[in-house]
Amino acid sequence: MTEGVETGRMGRVAYARIAPNEDLVVGVEKLCLERGFRHAFVRGALGSLVDAVLARADGGHQQIAGPAVEIVSLAGEVRTDATGAIAARLTGVVADPEGRVHGGPFVAGANPVCMTFEVTLEEWLPD
Repeated sequence: MTEGVETGRMGRVAYARIAPNEDLVVGVEKLCLERGFRHAFVRGALGSLVDAVLARADGGHQQIAGPAVEIVSLAGEVRTDATGAIAARLTGVVADPEGRVHGGPFVAGANPVCMTFEVTLEEWLPD
């Protein structure tokens, strides 16, 4: 394993909305592309999902049935690789309609926004 410390500085901040039925992970990637953020951190979020699918440590997925699976917390980053491909890695805690709490990485393409989803992104400018 290679370890290191990346140096850089924080750039612009974007406050944006992801529309209903748009995937959470794909929506964050799209927002970064629209704003020209090559790398970014999620600094805040508020909203709910129709249903949620989280990755498990064993490689499987956990499906959380809605409607209205609430996001309790969301953290993550967006990175652009050498080919220009952008990928968001988002991890969070959600509460199902019965109030049970679940956590883990969100599976891209499987987490549709319920009504609206507000997110704050901060651009990262590596040296």
